[in-house]
Amino acid sequence: MEEKVGSVFKYFRKPKVAAVKIESGEVKIGDKLRFKGEHTDFVQEVKSMQIDMEEVDEVAAGDDVGIKVDQRVRPNDEVFLAE
Repeated sequence: MEEKVGSVFKYFRKPKVAAVKIESGEVKIGDKLRFKGEHTDFVQEVKSMQIDMEEVDEVAAGDDVGIKVDQRVRPNDEVFLAE
């Protein structure tokens, strides 16, 4: 079963970055995340994350983080830790 870790609150088209509010658990570089919403459903490995323009290797509940994504995401898409 997939664990919901957060939701998208903004998408930056040019750098292809999802702004995600981490609501539970933690996310690390190398984890696989599933982005799921009305028009979104894909899984990808986390290769790059930033908080306030600083690269980070790990984030936890309460963090707002920018995650580089391969596909478009939309506000309110849910983010799950994929198996």
